Parts: sequence; C-alpha cells; structure tokens
Amino acid sequence: MAEVVGPRLYSCCNCRNHVALHDDVISKAFQGRHGRAFLFSHAMNVVVGPKEDRQLMTGLHTVADVYCSDCREVIGWKYERAYEETQKYKEGKFILEKSKIVKENW
Repeated sequence: MAEVVGPRLYSCCNCRNHVALHDDVISKAFQGRHGRAFLFSHAMNVVVGPKEDRQLMTGLHTVADVYCSDCREVIGWKYERAYEETQKYKEGKFILEKSKIVKENW
C-alpha cells in the first residue's frame, strides 16, 4: 500500500505553522536580515505589517514585514513596490528567512 505524502511545505521555526509551499519558491539566492533567504510567489498563514521604504542591497523598495499568524514571529517581508525597473519582478512576492522556516513533509 502506498504511503500518502502531502505537499512539501515550509513552516515557522517557532511554532510549526505552515507558511509556504515548496512549489512557490522562485529563488533560493536571496539575502535576508539574518543570512540566506528564499523568494516565494505566495505565503500563507502570515500577517503583513505596515509598509515602509527600505534601502536594500538591490535598491529602494517599499516592503512590509511578514509575521507568522500564530506566534507573531517575524519571518521575512513582502515586496510591495520596487522603484527600479529591473526589480519590478519582486512586487507582491515574499522573502522568507531560511533561519526562520523549517521543512515539512520532505
């Protein structure tokens, strides 16, 4: 009998709340506040904080911190606006810090 396997997920490292699907990873080559970070097309079970302008490594962006909806741990940010044309592809996408998420169902 075959074992039923669910989708590969990423969860909050603090409370194991599911926050993203592996299939939604766009890139693993990003830099967060605390080291490596992944760019996701979608995130789930998160709360998006207030928008603010931040000067990041790739220029000025309007971003909003992203919190786990269960424990309120800051796990990354959402790109709301990119001011440079070459960075527009990030708009509406999520950065989740590798140090703040764990793999589930791998």
